[in-house]
Amino acid sequence: MPDDASVPARLGPGARILVTGGAGFIGSAYVRDLLGRDDGTRITVLDKLTYAGNRANLVAVEGDPGQAARFRFVAGDIAEPGIVGPLVADSDAVVNFAAESHVDRSILDPEAFLRTGVIGVHVLLEAVRAASTARAATGQPPVRFLQVSTDEVYGSVAEGRSKETDRLDPRSPYSAAKAAGELLVQSYVVTHEVDALVTRGSNTYGPFHHPEKLIPLFVTNAIDDQPLPMYGDGLQQRDWLFVSDHAGAIDHVLRHGASGETYNVPGSAEMTNRDVIAALLERLGKPWSLVRTVPDRPGHDRRYALDGSKLAALGWRNRTTFEDGLALTIDWFRANEAWWRATKSGDWDAYYERQYGARLAASTDA
Repeated sequence: MPDDASVPARLGPGARILVTGGAGFIGSAYVRDLLGRDDGTRITVLDKLTYAGNRANLVAVEGDPGQAARFRFVAGDIAEPGIVGPLVADSDAVVNFAAESHVDRSILDPEAFLRTGVIGVHVLLEAVRAASTARAATGQPPVRFLQVSTDEVYGSVAEGRSKETDRLDPRSPYSAAKAAGELLVQSYVVTHEVDALVTRGSNTYGPFHHPEKLIPLFVTNAIDDQPLPMYGDGLQQRDWLFVSDHAGAIDHVLRHGASGETYNVPGSAEMTNRDVIAALLERLGKPWSLVRTVPDRPGHDRRYALDGSKLAALGWRNRTTFEDGLALTIDWFRANEAWWRATKSGDWDAYYERQYGARLAASTDA
């Protein structure tokens, strides 16, 4: 939540914001949060609706007459200039959540990550540059652009916490694409004076999270008494960030951050995967015997941790403890079984077999 109202806001009430990837996990949380404030903000969501983009994530918005009047949805690809250009020209700001976001899938199929994370970012930046030039001719401020990135661009961090000035060391196709997108943003800031910022968020969890990720996968598998495939010894460490806190921090940076700057968005609790699994099993009343140790994925980073002092100085702090956030998340999945069962359909079985079939066959008790 913001602590310092003295930092002037870059965008005022009634701003027109283009949210790319707004039907995804964090993007839809951002849309729901902004429209729920009832401050006149108008949002256009552009989403390709891949497996991770889900219109059901926006039902609450589209079902509320007041919010729906300030919302529109466009199905499309950020890598298509003909779609992106007119939408950016009609916006005061662009927040880019669009990304293929799962490390495991990036190892299986890296090309899609490069198209969205590099080509797509380039198309957005070109559209922002053109729209800002046109606005300058009429005395309007430029279109502000925020690139949502990840702590994974730092690579594994054995000790301490990563600062925004630290060297980038991506170790998967996913994080490499994210790092490349960031570098494109910085190049447009320097070369074309585009008004742009970057956020790097910690491991995010919460309602509407696609069940390919650790917490929703293990929660939904445990509900069905299915094995929980834990990579290696389960001692990989992550700093866990509740999705509403992540969305709020992104918006705070969009409105108050300095152009050209990058801001880490740390979580509220650094925990091992093993401890997270134990906590969710306890909440569900399920036994540890469901956990199976499976061969680790290639290049699995051991630890991420972010220094959040720069964001704190901007006037933001998280509101949700991990204990509260995990309870909210598990209770949501329990209450929304139809949502996650529909998500675990289509090509889910083929993906799951490809990712975990051989691993589970070689698994041992945890």
